[in-house]
Amino acid sequence: MYELPTDLPADLAPLAWLIGVWEGTGVIEYAAPGRDVTAEFSHRVSFSHDGGDYLNYSATAWLTDAGAADRRLVAETGFWRLSRTLGDTDAGPALLPAVAPAAPRTADDVESLRTARGGFELEAVIVHSDGISELYLGEITGPRVDLATDAVVRSAGAKDYAAATRMYGLVDSHLLWAWDIAAYGQELRSHASARLGRAE
Repeated sequence: MYELPTDLPADLAPLAWLIGVWEGTGVIEYAAPGRDVTAEFSHRVSFSHDGGDYLNYSATAWLTDAGAADRRLVAETGFWRLSRTLGDTDAGPALLPAVAPAAPRTADDVESLRTARGGFELEAVIVHSDGISELYLGEITGPRVDLATDAVVRSAGAKDYAAATRMYGLVDSHLLWAWDIAAYGQELRSHASARLGRAE
């Protein structure tokens, strides 16, 4: 049985159920001119913390269809945190230190961020190994996360990719997720989904 960590900064309490390594399989189904894909893939996702008020995120995926030779699809890395206004007690930008001392944030401080819908606004920055960076905004409500891109930045050599949504949910001790994308001139549509279990 998985036990939630008890040594987390208060800001991570709503995200604590995500912490750990998740592994499983999923299906890609995406249709665009010249890019119709239906395939199975394996996926490994890790959420960890290093004492900051954010989660570290990393993920890798690779094709597992017969004949695919376990071809790697993409690697991602990033950070997830509750949305809140940063002030003088927060470090940054870059290497600039905080200009005022900070007391540890409390559960009451975090509770003040709760939305009228009962969740917490969330930010996720995800960078792909193929030259794409995304800023997602959304909400975490209990064991469910809904995210949508607010910005997508592509390098000159990256492929056409304009927007995305992601949904994560904890169902029967499994992490289920779905990823919709707008790519190759197509509007937002279903792209991939997976079911992941906690790695031992």
